Parts: sequence; C-alpha cells; structure tokens
Amino acid sequence: MPADADPSNGHIEVIALAGIPEVEPGSDLPELLCDAIGASTAAPLLGSDVLVVTQKIVSKAEGAVVDLRTVEPRPEARDYARRFDRDARQIEVVLREARRVVRMENGVLITETPHGFVCANGGVDASNVGPGSGSIVTLLPSDPDASARRIRERVGERLGVDVPVIVSDSFGRPWRFGIMDVAIGLSGMIPLEDLRGVPDHDGRIMRSTVRAVADELASAAELAFGKTTGRPAAIIRGSRVTRGEGSIRDVLMPAETDLFR
Repeated sequence: MPADADPSNGHIEVIALAGIPEVEPGSDLPELLCDAIGASTAAPLLGSDVLVVTQKIVSKAEGAVVDLRTVEPRPEARDYARRFDRDARQIEVVLREARRVVRMENGVLITETPHGFVCANGGVDASNVGPGSGSIVTLLPSDPDASARRIRERVGERLGVDVPVIVSDSFGRPWRFGIMDVAIGLSGMIPLEDLRGVPDHDGRIMRSTVRAVADELASAAELAFGKTTGRPAAIIRGSRVTRGEGSIRDVLMPAETDLFR
C-alpha cells in the first residue's frame, strides 16, 4: 500500500495491532499502543492514519469495571433474571447505569446511557474482561471523547505524529441480525461527512446523504482485529478523514428528529 493511499484509488488498509498485553486498571494504555504500533507494519505512522481502539481496553485501563461479587441486585433485577436465565447482578449494573430503560422484554434490556447512546445492556459487557471473567463486567468510559483525546495526545507526544483516534464498541441494529462496531468516542476528526447539496455521479443534488465516517471506520477496524484474536486496536491507512475537533455528540439524533423514540 503506497503511503499516499487515497480512497479515490479504491484502496484503504487496516492493520490490526498485535502484541498488546492484558490491560488492567491503571495500565498505561497509550504507552502499550505506541509499543504495538512501533512493532507493527504500520510503523512509521502517517499523519493521514486513524487509530481505532476498542472500548474494552479503554474501560479496563480507566478502571471502568465492576466486580459482580460486590453487587446486591434489587428485586426487579432478581425477578427479571430468574424469568430469563440472566445474571441478576449484571441486570442490576445495567439498571444502575441507565439514564432510562427503553425496552425490557424477552431477556433483552435496551437502555439509554448517560452519554445518549441507545444500546443493549447499556454497554455493560462481561466478555473479554481477562482473568476476572465470570465475576467482572466493564462499563462504558465516562467520557469516550476525552479518552480518545488522551490517547491521541500521548501517541502524538511519543511518536511525533498527530493521528485521529476513535474508540469503538459493538452495537446491535434494529431490524437486522448481527452486531457491528461503531464509534462511541473520537478526537481529531469530524465524524460525519455531510454531502447534502453535493451532486451525485449523475449530477442530481443529494438532499439527505450524511455519511457516518467514524462508524464506518470503526466497523472496518473490527473486521481486522476480530473478537477472539487478542488484537484490540488497529491503524486505518488511506481513509482521508476530515480533520477537526469533532465529538461523538455530533452523531446522536436529537429527540425532536428521532422517529423511533
């Protein structure tokens, strides 16, 4: 892949980062990422690269974890867990983290998080948590944009290249089976590409097209680092994102235009 890869050439490259050790609360995640980048084929970084990091290792490094052995479920959580063969302690954590419960049926909890994300289990996750598996769950970072910004600043200081950073997580989708990764935090890029007012290939003016660029990059990265390979971060090369101080808040649908709220 040439250094000046351009999507107009029909090519982007996703390079999963291997060799990142088990992340624990207090781990210096930016330092671990820099070590992995330096040992990968992505080195040296290019200013047009994008670094995608999974929420799981960000949350673990920041201590956004809960030991289920310390959780006392409320009666509602116990009843729901009993009816649908769930862990009542995990149900309790989801309810504690919810700004509001959107749906609670058939063993599935859909909640709105304090960040404004509407997702299954409020982002509370028991998979890939490390040695504490079975008794530990991770929460979403309290401020994913700030998490991305800290990683970006530290990577830039050590490697001398300022690259945008995306924090990604797996989300389900209404009306479709399967999960895919989306951006839940970012720094150094604009998450959307607004093509309204731009002519399409046939010359027709587009009136509603806004590309979810950060989400697309998060999903592309997930295809490279997978769910079971121990590769929780990736470099995307050649995507040509729009640089700027965007926020994940830019992608959240306001209540007044949300047809499904």
